Amino acid sequence: MSPELRAAVIGVGSMGRNHARVYEEISRTKLVGVADVVAQTAQAVAATYGVPAYTDYRNLLAREQPDLVTVAVPTKDHWDVVAVALDSGVHVLVEKPIAATLQEGRAMIQKAQDLNRKLMVGHIVRFSPVIRSLKEHLAQGELGKIFQIVCRRVGTFPSRVQDVGVVVDLAPHDLDTMRFITEEEIVRVFAETEQQIHTAHEDLVLGVVRFSNGIAGMLEINWLTPQKIREVVVLGERGMFRADDLTQDLYFYENADAVLTDWGHLSLLKGVSEGRMVRYPIARYEPLKAELQGFVEAVLEDGPVPVTGDDGLIALQLALALREAGRRGEMVQVGGCIQ
Repeated sequence: MSPELRAAVIGVGSMGRNHARVYEEISRTKLVGVADVVAQTAQAVAATYGVPAYTDYRNLLAREQPDLVTVAVPTKDHWDVVAVALDSGVHVLVEKPIAATLQEGRAMIQKAQDLNRKLMVGHIVRFSPVIRSLKEHLAQGELGKIFQIVCRRVGTFPSRVQDVGVVVDLAPHDLDTMRFITEEEIVRVFAETEQQIHTAHEDLVLGVVRFSNGIAGMLEINWLTPQKIREVVVLGERGMFRADDLTQDLYFYENADAVLTDWGHLSLLKGVSEGRMVRYPIARYEPLKAELQGFVEAVLEDGPVPVTGDDGLIALQLALALREAGRRGEMVQVGGCIQ
């Protein structure tokens, strides 16, 4: 029987409490405590699972001695909390974005390496069944040459988010998703941002990115839309895929003018016309559970984590570049690597 790992969650707000639930549900972990600066929040989650509640995460680490923790505190506190957790000897999954600054993100990665601890970044969209299915179809060349990727992530304003704007809070999801499904790097970005409701930060971004292999990408992200939409659209020679991350549905819209050989290879692109539409069956599962299972397996087997610190740092770098492009009103070169 596999060993059981002692798990804890630091920050049990809207996302952290789900981490606590999943650690209690999966077979190879045991939830041993939670911490939150709001005592009532910590106590409510702790009572649900019959574990101790703490307002000081340092006391949680010292008294419960977990093997691994999720850090789901506000972004501005990521570095401070993760540094203490790593120093205490635990493996850490930190919710995205990895940190508030690139300097803090680099220091976090270096500390984990120095202490030989696992550091994983919580880019949950990578574990979405529909996004994984989309990646598989693209990897098999079913679109032929990819022209464009469009990500839409819109909804209502979350009053809980006060320390960062929509670019740093949400854009890392889609920037990382683009890298994940294409396995290509973004080399330059441009953006327009707006601040309408948030008192200190932008709450709307329209972004354009260019990949090293020529693919164009667009992002529409805001906290101003009275309907929640999570969508990825990929356009290519043979047609278009549309992935709905809320309903977990994947559609393919065929370009009837893409002429294929008997072997299924594209021989000629003579135009674009509407062809058949296919809805692919998706085996649904909870992305968060898949994410935490990947983290736990990496700890138990001493293998690589599914989403590395470098992945998180690149997503943050791209998000900060988007924000800077919006502020300057001009294109920002990124270079396709961690700067």
